[in-house]
Amino acid sequence: MINPDIDASDDARWEIVLRRDPAADEQFVYAVKTTGVYARPSSSARLPKRENVEFFDNAHAAEAAGYRPSGRHGADRSMTAARRAELVAVACRLIEDAETPPSLAEMAAAAGISPFHFHRVFKAEVGLTPKAYADANRSRRLRAELPRSATITRALYDAGFNSNSRFYQASTRMLGMRPGDFRRGGQQATIRFAVGQCSLGAILVAQSQRGICAISLGDDPDALLRDLQDQFPRADLIGGDADFERLVAEVVGFVEAPALGLKLPLDVRGTAFQQRVWQALCDIPPGTTVSYTDIATRIGSPQSVRAVARACAANRIAVAIPCHRVVRRNGGISGYRWGVERKRELLQREEKEGSHDNGTLPGRGRQGDDSA
Repeated sequence: MINPDIDASDDARWEIVLRRDPAADEQFVYAVKTTGVYARPSSSARLPKRENVEFFDNAHAAEAAGYRPSGRHGADRSMTAARRAELVAVACRLIEDAETPPSLAEMAAAAGISPFHFHRVFKAEVGLTPKAYADANRSRRLRAELPRSATITRALYDAGFNSNSRFYQASTRMLGMRPGDFRRGGQQATIRFAVGQCSLGAILVAQSQRGICAISLGDDPDALLRDLQDQFPRADLIGGDADFERLVAEVVGFVEAPALGLKLPLDVRGTAFQQRVWQALCDIPPGTTVSYTDIATRIGSPQSVRAVARACAANRIAVAIPCHRVVRRNGGISGYRWGVERKRELLQREEKEGSHDNGTLPGRGRQGDDSA
């Protein structure tokens, strides 16, 4: 897509090439008829004569016309990537240090580029829009301030909210509970749970008022319960009754046979980026696998492979959010919160079933979009 802030005429593009403007590197390339090569506007190569130059919207179009990348193309791209990374790093620091989130126009002005181009560069580098990154940062600050502030009002202003109304509109979505309850470490929040057994070992299922908030697998039932207590140190944890035991049986049945599907609502709390990753995971049919790179590409952030891996590792709802279906590019199995052997067993089981799920994230309408 061409930036509307950049004139697409050949004369305007030539002026950009003369300035070697890196802001246009993602907008077009220029090709030299006498040498048969093409380059980006910021290329450090010697400038050709104007009459020998033609322009293309992208490298693919130039190569389709028979041109090849210049010898400096790779080095120029590396320099451009480094400049983009530094630009975004400065913007992230600006967001993190500001008392209230800066506007898109303010961040773009600080970077010296148009708001349109800044938004595009930031999302490509971080995997989030500037607003989503600012919201996630404000959520982290809120979580840090609530336990140590004298009052909730003090915490909300220290976290960057400039009005009570905006804070209370967003607080439950950010925290998964009322701010007062979070400030007391989950006090007054009720979490029902039960621990059982399945073919993969011990299994813990926990449910908040919003839905299933944990499905954990392990060898030690007590360790699974301690992990749940660490998540909500002052919540009211209640052992499940007969009705809840039936819910656990449904979850166990799903773990044993994913083809059955799981229709229960999920209480899923994560950053906006994590939620995009988790939804992409739910679009992977049982019996198939994808790589971390594939997921990064599917969510429109091909450079965020490591962030995708971290989002998979942060998932606390086993099988229902199927992070076990993500493997290395070479097909190798690694990186599973509940053990590589369980991941291998789940994949083998699904492959044998050859089943298909509905590709949706249960309970998505009631999820939050901030760090748990």
